[in-house]
Amino acid sequence: MKKLLVPTDFSPQAENALKVAAQLAKKHHCDIHLLNIIELPLHKVDPIIPYNDLPEAIYFMKLARKRFEQLTRKNYLTGIKIHEHVEFDDIFRGVMALCEKEKIDLIIMGSKGSNGLTEMLIGSNTEKVVRTSDVPVLVIKKEHENFNIDTFVFASDFNDESKATYKTAIDFAALLKAKVHLLLVNTPNKFMTTIEAEERIKNFTESVDFKNFTINIYNDETIEAGIMNFAQSIKADLIGMSTHGRQGISHFFNGSISEDLVNHAKRPVLTFKI
Repeated sequence: MKKLLVPTDFSPQAENALKVAAQLAKKHHCDIHLLNIIELPLHKVDPIIPYNDLPEAIYFMKLARKRFEQLTRKNYLTGIKIHEHVEFDDIFRGVMALCEKEKIDLIIMGSKGSNGLTEMLIGSNTEKVVRTSDVPVLVIKKEHENFNIDTFVFASDFNDESKATYKTAIDFAALLKAKVHLLLVNTPNKFMTTIEAEERIKNFTESVDFKNFTINIYNDETIEAGIMNFAQSIKADLIGMSTHGRQGISHFFNGSISEDLVNHAKRPVLTFKI
């Protein structure tokens, strides 16, 4: 892990994410890429004139640079190599384009974790990044003076399609020196016996040489509730899980547990796209 991306609208939530990124950058010798997205209304854009020649664009560009200058003076960023990016795009496309261009290893985003909010980095924009990003996304809900991850819950159905994301999660856990608690949530609609569940998880983990984990089967009304309740019961520092990246009508019918967790869980959530 060498490159961290922090999208920012200069809000307190975005700064909470940046503070976590700073701690990870210092521990693991990472660069931080700060990204501010400027969204201009399409009806104001002349297709012949480039974005950066428009009066509005020039104004917001100067404002972003001034805010970057103020932000990067913060003591918690001392000694970290910071790369500043200002892009004219929608948030999702801007984040994905920069990830591809700079070969980003981890996106860190701030969120209040509530429904119905319209701030730039929360609500539908964060959900869309979580749902479709090929890069792991770490969503931060509050300020963390010491972002130490000792207890990492990785929730999954432990089917074969999740093995690649499990390997990525294990690499992340090993980097943080965290103990992983593998979790399968049993619900009334998708019930399996403890013996069946344990056997599935054991078979799932055999492909990776990693021993610092426990196996847990937890019964609850929904998968989302089971993950949050189990994480609370062991006072987990981080919840991790895969996201299928469903879009359109498939996403409407299937829903997304990872997006629900981003909105409702009080703990940081780390997602990996299958």
